[in-house]
Amino acid sequence: MNQAKSQRIVVMTGVTAGLGLHALQKIAAQPGTRVIVGARGSGRAVPPGVEVIPLDLASLTSVRQFSEAVTSRLESGRIDILVLNAGMQASTNEGRSVEGYELTFAVNHLAHYLLARLLLPQMADQGRLVITTSETHDPAVTPIAPKALDPQALAHPDKSGFGMGIRAYAASKLCNLLTAQSFAAMEEVRARKLAVIAFSPGLTGGTSLGRDSPRAMRAVVMLLMHTVFRVVGLFRPEYVIGTPERSGEALAEIALGAVIPPPGRIYVSLVKGKPTFPDPSQLARSRGAREQLWRESAVMVGFDDQAPTQ
Repeated sequence: MNQAKSQRIVVMTGVTAGLGLHALQKIAAQPGTRVIVGARGSGRAVPPGVEVIPLDLASLTSVRQFSEAVTSRLESGRIDILVLNAGMQASTNEGRSVEGYELTFAVNHLAHYLLARLLLPQMADQGRLVITTSETHDPAVTPIAPKALDPQALAHPDKSGFGMGIRAYAASKLCNLLTAQSFAAMEEVRARKLAVIAFSPGLTGGTSLGRDSPRAMRAVVMLLMHTVFRVVGLFRPEYVIGTPERSGEALAEIALGAVIPPPGRIYVSLVKGKPTFPDPSQLARSRGAREQLWRESAVMVGFDDQAPTQ
Protein backbone atom coordinates (compact mmCIF):
# COMPACT_ATOMS: atom_id res chain seq x y z
CA MET A 1 0.00 0.00 0.00
CA ASN A 2 1.18 3.53 -0.75
CA GLN A 3 2.61 5.06 2.43
CA ALA A 4 0.87 8.41 1.89
CA LYS A 5 -2.50 6.68 1.72
CA SER A 6 -1.86 4.57 4.84
CA GLN A 7 -0.95 7.57 6.98
CA ARG A 8 -3.44 9.46 9.09
CA ILE A 9 -3.05 13.13 8.15
CA VAL A 10 -3.66 15.82 10.75
CA VAL A 11 -3.63 19.59 10.14
CA MET A 12 -3.53 21.90 13.15
CA THR A 13 -3.32 25.55 14.18
CA GLY A 14 -2.44 26.96 17.58
CA VAL A 15 0.20 24.41 18.59
CA THR A 16 3.29 26.43 19.55
CA ALA A 17 2.40 27.00 23.21
CA GLY A 18 -0.02 26.08 25.98
CA LEU A 19 -2.61 23.37 25.55
CA GLY A 20 -2.09 23.30 21.77
CA LEU A 21 1.54 22.27 22.18
CA HIS A 22 0.58 19.46 24.55
CA ALA A 23 -2.10 18.29 22.12
CA LEU A 24 0.40 18.35 19.27
CA GLN A 25 2.90 16.26 21.21
CA LYS A 26 0.30 13.61 21.95
CA ILE A 27 -1.06 13.51 18.40
CA ALA A 28 2.37 13.52 16.74
CA ALA A 29 3.39 10.55 18.91
CA GLN A 30 0.65 8.35 17.41
CA PRO A 31 2.02 5.71 15.00
CA GLY A 32 1.33 6.25 11.32
CA THR A 33 0.38 9.89 11.80
CA ARG A 34 1.57 12.78 9.66
CA VAL A 35 1.06 16.24 11.19
CA ILE A 36 1.09 19.57 9.36
CA VAL A 37 0.84 22.75 11.42
CA GLY A 38 0.51 26.44 10.66
CA ALA A 39 2.54 28.93 12.68
CA ARG A 40 3.80 32.49 12.50
CA GLY A 41 7.50 33.13 12.07
CA SER A 42 10.17 30.48 11.78
CA GLY A 43 12.22 28.23 14.01
CA ARG A 44 9.22 26.93 15.94
CA ALA A 45 10.01 24.04 18.27
CA VAL A 46 7.81 21.09 17.27
CA PRO A 47 8.14 17.33 17.68
CA PRO A 48 10.36 15.55 15.13
CA GLY A 49 8.64 14.93 11.82
CA VAL A 50 5.99 17.63 12.23
CA GLU A 51 5.79 19.83 9.15
CA VAL A 52 5.48 23.59 9.71
CA ILE A 53 3.95 25.90 7.11
CA PRO A 54 3.88 29.69 7.63
CA LEU A 55 0.48 30.99 8.70
CA ASP A 56 -0.52 34.44 9.94
CA LEU A 57 -4.17 34.31 11.00
CA ALA A 58 -4.32 38.11 10.98
CA SER A 59 -4.11 37.97 7.18
CA LEU A 60 -6.72 36.28 5.00
CA THR A 61 -4.16 36.20 2.20
CA SER A 62 -1.86 34.18 4.46
CA VAL A 63 -4.75 31.83 5.28
CA ARG A 64 -5.31 31.20 1.57
CA GLN A 65 -1.60 30.66 0.98
CA PHE A 66 -1.48 28.18 3.86
CA SER A 67 -4.47 26.29 2.44
CA GLU A 68 -2.80 26.11 -0.97
CA ALA A 69 0.47 24.90 0.56
CA VAL A 70 -1.31 22.20 2.57
CA THR A 71 -3.25 21.05 -0.48
CA SER A 72 -0.07 20.80 -2.58
CA ARG A 73 1.65 18.70 0.09
CA LEU A 74 -1.27 16.31 0.38
CA GLU A 75 -0.80 15.06 -3.18
CA SER A 76 -3.24 12.13 -3.31
CA GLY A 77 -3.85 12.12 0.45
CA ARG A 78 -6.75 13.53 2.43
CA ILE A 79 -6.96 15.33 5.77
CA ASP A 80 -8.31 12.96 8.39
CA ILE A 81 -8.33 15.46 11.26
CA LEU A 82 -8.46 19.27 11.08
CA VAL A 83 -7.89 20.99 14.44
CA LEU A 84 -8.49 24.76 14.54
CA ASN A 85 -7.16 25.65 17.98
CA ALA A 86 -5.33 28.97 17.58
CA GLY A 87 -6.69 31.97 19.42
CA MET A 88 -5.73 35.32 20.82
CA GLN A 89 -6.96 37.53 23.63
CA ALA A 90 -6.00 41.19 23.87
CA SER A 91 -6.51 43.85 26.52
CA THR A 92 -8.47 46.05 24.08
CA ASN A 93 -10.39 45.71 20.84
CA GLU A 94 -8.32 48.36 19.08
CA GLY A 95 -6.07 46.03 17.07
CA ARG A 96 -6.86 45.46 13.40
CA SER A 97 -6.10 42.67 10.94
CA VAL A 98 -4.45 43.19 7.57
CA GLU A 99 -7.92 43.56 6.03
CA GLY A 100 -9.02 46.05 8.69
CA TYR A 101 -11.21 43.83 10.86
CA GLU A 102 -11.04 43.87 14.66
CA LEU A 103 -8.08 41.64 15.40
CA THR A 104 -9.59 39.16 17.87
CA PHE A 105 -12.63 38.59 15.65
CA ALA A 106 -10.38 38.26 12.59
CA VAL A 107 -7.91 35.79 14.13
CA ASN A 108 -10.22 33.68 16.26
CA HIS A 109 -13.20 33.54 13.91
CA LEU A 110 -12.76 34.81 10.35
CA ALA A 111 -9.43 33.12 9.66
CA HIS A 112 -10.62 29.75 10.92
CA TYR A 113 -13.97 30.09 9.14
CA LEU A 114 -12.11 30.68 5.89
CA LEU A 115 -9.56 27.94 6.54
CA ALA A 116 -12.24 25.35 7.30
CA ARG A 117 -14.13 26.24 4.13
CA LEU A 118 -10.99 26.06 2.00
CA LEU A 119 -9.81 22.73 3.42
CA LEU A 120 -13.20 21.00 3.67
CA PRO A 121 -12.89 19.59 0.11
CA GLN A 122 -9.52 18.11 1.10
CA MET A 123 -10.90 16.21 4.09
CA ALA A 124 -11.35 12.45 4.05
CA ASP A 125 -14.80 10.94 4.39
CA GLN A 126 -15.54 10.21 8.08
CA GLY A 127 -12.88 12.76 9.02
CA ARG A 128 -13.04 15.05 12.02
CA LEU A 129 -13.15 18.85 12.31
CA VAL A 130 -12.41 20.24 15.80
CA ILE A 131 -12.81 23.95 16.59
CA THR A 132 -11.72 25.31 19.98
CA THR A 133 -14.33 27.51 21.63
CA SER A 134 -14.82 28.64 25.24
CA GLU A 135 -17.41 28.70 28.01
CA THR A 136 -17.02 32.47 27.95
CA HIS A 137 -19.54 32.38 25.10
CA ASP A 138 -22.31 31.57 27.61
CA PRO A 139 -23.99 34.23 29.82
CA ALA A 140 -25.01 31.45 32.20
CA VAL A 141 -21.32 30.87 32.94
CA THR A 142 -19.80 34.34 32.71
CA PRO A 143 -21.33 37.85 32.72
CA ILE A 144 -19.06 39.04 29.89
CA ALA A 145 -20.62 36.62 27.40
CA PRO A 146 -22.45 38.17 24.43
CA LYS A 147 -26.23 38.38 24.69
CA ALA A 148 -26.72 39.36 21.04
CA LEU A 149 -24.87 38.84 17.77
CA ASP A 150 -23.90 41.62 15.37
CA PRO A 151 -21.05 40.44 13.11
CA GLN A 152 -20.56 43.90 11.61
CA ALA A 153 -20.14 45.45 15.05
CA LEU A 154 -17.66 42.72 15.98
CA ALA A 155 -15.67 43.31 12.80
CA HIS A 156 -15.83 47.11 13.08
CA PRO A 157 -16.43 48.05 16.74
CA ASP A 158 -17.30 51.67 17.53
CA LYS A 159 -16.61 51.33 21.24
CA SER A 160 -13.33 50.72 23.01
CA GLY A 161 -11.95 50.87 26.52
CA PHE A 162 -11.43 48.72 29.58
CA GLY A 163 -12.94 45.25 29.28
CA MET A 164 -13.60 45.40 25.55
CA GLY A 165 -10.74 43.03 24.74
CA ILE A 166 -12.11 40.18 26.85
CA ARG A 167 -15.61 40.87 25.51
CA ALA A 168 -14.26 40.61 21.97
CA TYR A 169 -12.69 37.28 22.92
CA ALA A 170 -15.97 35.94 24.35
CA ALA A 171 -17.85 37.03 21.22
CA SER A 172 -15.28 35.37 18.98
CA LYS A 173 -15.74 32.12 20.90
CA LEU A 174 -19.48 32.35 20.32
CA CYS A 175 -18.65 32.71 16.62
CA ASN A 176 -16.47 29.58 16.78
CA LEU A 177 -19.36 27.61 18.24
CA LEU A 178 -21.88 28.96 15.73
CA THR A 179 -19.45 28.14 12.90
CA ALA A 180 -19.11 24.57 14.15
CA GLN A 181 -22.92 24.30 14.20
CA SER A 182 -23.04 25.57 10.62
CA PHE A 183 -20.53 23.03 9.37
CA ALA A 184 -22.35 20.24 11.19
CA ALA A 185 -25.56 21.27 9.39
CA MET A 186 -24.04 21.11 5.89
CA GLU A 187 -25.47 18.44 3.59
CA GLU A 188 -21.97 17.63 2.34
CA VAL A 189 -20.69 17.15 5.88
CA ARG A 190 -23.57 14.86 6.82
CA ALA A 191 -23.32 12.91 3.56
CA ARG A 192 -19.59 12.33 4.03
CA LYS A 193 -20.09 11.51 7.71
CA LEU A 194 -17.65 14.15 8.88
CA ALA A 195 -17.65 14.70 12.64
CA VAL A 196 -17.69 18.33 13.78
CA ILE A 197 -16.81 19.11 17.40
CA ALA A 198 -16.60 22.41 19.27
CA PHE A 199 -14.25 22.01 22.25
CA SER A 200 -14.05 24.26 25.31
CA PRO A 201 -10.91 23.55 27.37
CA GLY A 202 -12.38 25.41 30.32
CA LEU A 203 -10.49 27.84 32.52
CA THR A 204 -6.87 26.86 31.95
CA GLY A 205 -3.78 28.18 33.67
CA GLY A 206 -0.48 28.71 31.91
CA THR A 207 -1.87 29.49 28.46
CA SER A 208 -0.50 32.08 26.05
CA LEU A 209 -3.80 33.97 25.87
CA GLY A 210 -3.35 37.60 26.82
CA ARG A 211 0.41 37.49 26.36
CA ASP A 212 0.26 40.81 24.49
CA SER A 213 -1.58 42.54 27.34
CA PRO A 214 0.21 45.01 29.62
CA ARG A 215 2.16 43.37 32.45
CA ALA A 216 -0.05 44.98 35.10
CA MET A 217 -3.19 43.52 33.52
CA ARG A 218 -1.62 40.06 33.26
CA ALA A 219 -0.73 40.31 36.95
CA VAL A 220 -4.34 41.19 37.84
CA VAL A 221 -5.64 38.22 35.84
CA MET A 222 -3.19 35.87 37.57
CA LEU A 223 -4.27 37.23 40.95
CA LEU A 224 -7.92 36.64 40.10
CA MET A 225 -7.23 33.11 38.93
CA HIS A 226 -5.41 32.21 42.13
CA THR A 227 -7.82 33.93 44.52
CA VAL A 228 -11.35 34.77 43.40
CA PHE A 229 -11.67 32.00 40.83
CA ARG A 230 -10.49 29.41 43.34
CA VAL A 231 -13.23 30.46 45.74
CA VAL A 232 -15.90 30.61 43.02
CA GLY A 233 -14.74 27.19 41.85
CA LEU A 234 -15.95 25.71 45.13
CA PHE A 235 -19.50 26.49 44.00
CA ARG A 236 -19.20 26.64 40.21
CA PRO A 237 -17.13 23.78 38.76
CA GLU A 238 -16.64 25.73 35.50
CA TYR A 239 -14.29 28.04 37.44
CA VAL A 240 -11.97 25.29 38.64
CA ILE A 241 -8.64 26.03 36.99
CA GLY A 242 -7.23 23.25 34.83
CA THR A 243 -3.73 22.65 33.55
CA PRO A 244 -2.59 23.11 29.95
CA GLU A 245 -1.31 19.52 30.06
CA ARG A 246 -4.77 18.11 30.80
CA SER A 247 -6.55 20.50 28.42
CA GLY A 248 -4.12 19.57 25.65
CA GLU A 249 -4.55 15.88 26.39
CA ALA A 250 -8.34 16.31 26.16
CA LEU A 251 -8.05 18.16 22.85
CA ALA A 252 -5.91 15.32 21.49
CA GLU A 253 -8.40 12.71 22.74
CA ILE A 254 -11.23 14.50 20.97
CA ALA A 255 -9.23 14.95 17.77
CA LEU A 256 -8.20 11.29 17.74
CA GLY A 257 -11.73 10.07 18.43
CA ALA A 258 -11.11 8.71 21.92
CA VAL A 259 -13.82 11.08 23.22
CA ILE A 260 -17.02 11.28 21.16
CA PRO A 261 -20.05 13.46 21.97
CA PRO A 262 -23.43 11.76 22.32
CA PRO A 263 -25.55 11.58 19.16
CA GLY A 264 -26.91 14.96 18.14
CA ARG A 265 -24.36 16.95 20.14
CA ILE A 266 -21.18 18.68 19.02
CA TYR A 267 -20.18 20.71 22.10
CA VAL A 268 -17.62 19.29 24.54
CA SER A 269 -16.66 21.28 27.63
CA LEU A 270 -13.82 20.26 29.94
CA VAL A 271 -14.93 20.71 33.56
CA LYS A 272 -12.60 19.73 36.41
CA GLY A 273 -10.53 17.80 33.91
CA LYS A 274 -13.41 15.71 32.58
CA PRO A 275 -15.26 16.08 29.26
CA THR A 276 -18.91 17.07 29.65
CA PHE A 277 -21.56 17.60 27.00
CA PRO A 278 -23.74 20.55 28.10
CA ASP A 279 -26.08 22.61 25.99
CA PRO A 280 -24.30 25.69 24.64
CA SER A 281 -25.90 29.08 25.26
CA GLN A 282 -29.32 29.88 23.86
CA LEU A 283 -27.74 32.29 21.37
CA ALA A 284 -25.26 29.62 20.27
CA ARG A 285 -28.22 27.35 19.48
CA SER A 286 -30.01 30.01 17.43
CA ARG A 287 -30.43 29.00 13.80
CA GLY A 288 -30.97 32.63 12.85
CA ALA A 289 -27.72 33.74 14.49
CA ARG A 290 -25.88 30.82 12.92
CA GLU A 291 -27.08 31.64 9.42
CA GLN A 292 -26.49 35.38 9.84
CA LEU A 293 -22.91 34.82 10.95
CA TRP A 294 -22.22 32.46 8.04
CA ARG A 295 -23.61 34.87 5.45
CA GLU A 296 -21.84 37.95 6.76
CA SER A 297 -18.57 36.10 7.34
CA ALA A 298 -18.71 34.78 3.78
CA VAL A 299 -18.85 38.32 2.44
CA MET A 300 -15.99 39.44 4.70
CA VAL A 301 -13.68 36.70 3.44
CA GLY A 302 -14.73 36.98 -0.21
CA PHE A 303 -17.35 34.24 -0.68
CA ASP A 304 -20.84 34.82 -2.03
CA ASP A 305 -23.20 32.08 -0.97
CA GLN A 306 -26.02 31.07 1.35
CA ALA A 307 -25.82 29.66 4.85
CA PRO A 308 -26.08 25.89 5.32
CA THR A 309 -29.56 24.72 6.29
CA GLN A 310 -30.62 21.73 8.29
